[in-house]
Amino acid sequence: MTSNARCSMRQLAVHVIAAISLTGCATVASDLRVTTVCPPVVEYSREFQARAADELDLLPEGSAIAEMMSDYAVMRDQARVCE
Repeated sequence: MTSNARCSMRQLAVHVIAAISLTGCATVASDLRVTTVCPPVVEYSREFQARAADELDLLPEGSAIAEMMSDYAVMRDQARVCE
């Protein structure tokens, strides 16, 4: 091993030790409280829901929009639970 390699390894070790030492200097407690923000769930009238269902029925089988609406229904259920 050349002297340059030893110097390089020594520098690396110093940097690693410094990084490890600095992580012990945290000034904030580690058990931070997590705040959950739930998105609002928009309420639709029965008439509007019926109109949307009729329009959804007109879409071709396997429509991308129908799949997206299914995903949207899941997200709405999750948002309700979140509240």
